[in-house]
Amino acid sequence: MPVSLPPALELSLDLLRCPTCRTRHLRPDRGALRCPVGHTFDIARHGYAGLLTGTRATSGDDAAMVQARDRFLSTGAYAPIRQVGARLAADAVSEWATVVDVGCGTGYYLAGVLDQLPGARGLGLDTSVRALRAAARAHDRAAAVAWDVFRSFPLADGVADVVLNVFAPRNPAEFHRVLRPTGRLIVVRPTGRHLAELCGRLPAAVTIDPAKEQRLHRTLHPFFEAAGTEEVEYHATLTGPDALNLVAMTPSARHVSRADLNGGGLLPDQVTVSVLATVYRPR
Repeated sequence: MPVSLPPALELSLDLLRCPTCRTRHLRPDRGALRCPVGHTFDIARHGYAGLLTGTRATSGDDAAMVQARDRFLSTGAYAPIRQVGARLAADAVSEWATVVDVGCGTGYYLAGVLDQLPGARGLGLDTSVRALRAAARAHDRAAAVAWDVFRSFPLADGVADVVLNVFAPRNPAEFHRVLRPTGRLIVVRPTGRHLAELCGRLPAAVTIDPAKEQRLHRTLHPFFEAAGTEEVEYHATLTGPDALNLVAMTPSARHVSRADLNGGGLLPDQVTVSVLATVYRPR
């Protein structure tokens, strides 16, 4: 039985272009999206569009990571991060904006932006099928598409008012291409103090490279200029399950064994949350 076209995806069809032949038009056709040339892409029963062709990226979050992220984010421990991203977007564009979240995960941060922009529509891109299932349900004005951030996006030129990038890989040239000249890029990333207590307890945990901030500015500089940066730093209190979910939702989950966690006994009951949020203007 063909899958019906989700309303949020229908709202976003004019943004999309065929990733195979690069034509702008994708139209619904019996539970799929089809371009005029005939290239066809499935709409999953969970509501996202599968535009990713060829070899699938292997770095997407698996089911356990996505479930842990859902549980952790539901505690509100990262709500201040969500709020600053939403406020920066609302300050930069009109409420009727088009927001593209690259590396959207479960759609948590995109939904926060859309709540602040009552007339806006959102589109999330991610490689993780498990995350996209959640992202397609994160907000009634948010569509979700399977895509690899390191490839040319399946979007037309100059269609986005905001490109949102929170704790995710970056593709500066594509960010610039899909943004309108008046649009804004919002990048949220951790500082070296982020989750420092966790890294201190778990030697195998992934830490922040001190040169990462410098590399960020170097890669963005040809395409963007910074319009302002805000720092968000606070202490979050964790229960034992919260701490386990926090480890399990991060890249550290791939490097830390269950034995290392010792049922949560080695994990801190409080962590420093420390991020920078920068708004960039296209050059």
